[in-house]
Amino acid sequence: MLSDKLRFPDIEIKKQKLDEVRSILPAVSVESYEQAFLVDYTHNSTAIEGNTLSLIETKVLLEDKISIGGKPLREIYEITNHADAYKYALQCIAENKILTEHIVKDMHQILMRNIIDGGIYRNVEVRISGAGHAPPAPVDMFYQVKDFFHDLVEYGKTLDPIVFASWTHAEFVKIHPFVDGNGRVSRMMMNYQLLASGLLPVSIPKTKRFEYYDALESYALNEDIEIIARTIAELEEARLDDYLNLVDKGE
Repeated sequence: MLSDKLRFPDIEIKKQKLDEVRSILPAVSVESYEQAFLVDYTHNSTAIEGNTLSLIETKVLLEDKISIGGKPLREIYEITNHADAYKYALQCIAENKILTEHIVKDMHQILMRNIIDGGIYRNVEVRISGAGHAPPAPVDMFYQVKDFFHDLVEYGKTLDPIVFASWTHAEFVKIHPFVDGNGRVSRMMMNYQLLASGLLPVSIPKTKRFEYYDALESYALNEDIEIIARTIAELEEARLDDYLNLVDKGE
């Protein structure tokens, strides 16, 4: 069982402040922030997995609908699929849906569209390059996935929202139930939980990928959730500050 003692009260205070002023935030500013986040998040989440499109190329592809010459078709699909999967997640959040196995499989299917058959659990052994943790064999994996979705309900009742979102990500990627796309879908699951709790989604910078990998490895080997939780908390607090600054600036 995860400890429910790890808490982030400063984030809760800032969330409450944001809740109080959400209705007076300029719609144009909020829309621009959300669009900028979509581009940044899509770029970083795919770049962590090896996609070579730059931030500006990602922006041009998503906003201007202009294909990027010389790039593999797979990389183009990775970008557009990621944006579509995130929009699907936002739609589910708007409908007050809790994160379920069905939604996770749907997100993965969208992420993998035109790349591989998505939304299907693996029936083969896999390994994570450079990691000390080995994902479970298919038979064990199916049992672990079942336990994961059971624990998802229970932990959601007791854990701090940041810890809960971090655990959702770290535990799912540890199980590694899909042949490909586990990192992208688990980061999206993390943001789903943040949004469901009234917080803001976060983007893990590709420049921090090695620290991020180490944090996930610490959980996979030692069930130490604190390192990845504090990483997510730092990103969350920065995003909350950005929105609160809109009010301070009188925009």
